[in-house]
Amino acid sequence: MAVNTYAPLLSEILTKIHGAKTKAQKVKILKENNTLAMRQILIWAFDPNVESALPEGAPPYIENDAPAGTEHTRLDQEADKLYRFVKGGQDSLQSMKRETLFVQMLEGLSQGEAEVVVAAKDKKLHQVYKGLSAVVVREAFEWNEEFYNPNK
Repeated sequence: MAVNTYAPLLSEILTKIHGAKTKAQKVKILKENNTLAMRQILIWAFDPNVESALPEGAPPYIENDAPAGTEHTRLDQEADKLYRFVKGGQDSLQSMKRETLFVQMLEGLSQGEAEVVVAAKDKKLHQVYKGLSAVVVREAFEWNEEFYNPNK
């Protein structure tokens, strides 16, 4: 018997949270999908101490129109590069180079995941995925007000 090894895209997980009816369901979905990429995106989106090093809004980029899950990179594979796009992450990077790298990353991602990154960067993820909030995120990952778990 074949084992299903499909890992959902972050945009798919966030869509499930958007559709969940209760806070408990939203927390459960996040706990079940506790990945480095998810945590990094949520910290970027909700931690007021994390500031973007990029201009607000979506940059001009060519959307990857391949079907989700095919012919593109995944945000969970690109997460280790997100530090470049926040203040304090790689400040020595010239802004034009940073913006070029950001556009290249967006063009490699599926449309849904690219939209997640742009919304997180602009701290508007909660507007795209209703019911996703700092309170839900902190509860799911047992984070304090500074968005980390002092017990781990």
